[in-house]
Amino acid sequence: QVQLVESGGGLVQPGGSLRLSCAASGNIFSINAMDWYRQAPGEQRELVAAITSGGVTNYADSVKGRFTISAEHAKNTVYLQMVSVKPEDTAVYYCHANIQQRGLGVSLPYWGQGTQVTVSS
Repeated sequence: QVQLVESGGGLVQPGGSLRLSCAASGNIFSINAMDWYRQAPGEQRELVAAITSGGVTNYADSVKGRFTISAEHAKNTVYLQMVSVKPEDTAVYYCHANIQQRGLGVSLPYWGQGTQVTVSS
């Protein structure tokens, strides 16, 4: 079994900062990539930021220069540092990872339960 657990969401004022964490645990052989997605009410889920096992990062245009994704591979943990947040960043943020379990020859996608981020004064 594999589990992704997010933490760090909450209420933050516009212009403020927030740091999200996501830890993967369980029967993990390897993690190919870890990503952050978000979904606002009435909107489709969108990719916010991604990081490969080699450290290559990718960001949505809407968050470039404001959000930073990083990972601690030894801890199977990925972070999303959010600065200069805006009301339009309000959404449920989901952690996603492609993980290969021990004993399996393929990687499968896994999702966390989501953490609410609300940007409001």
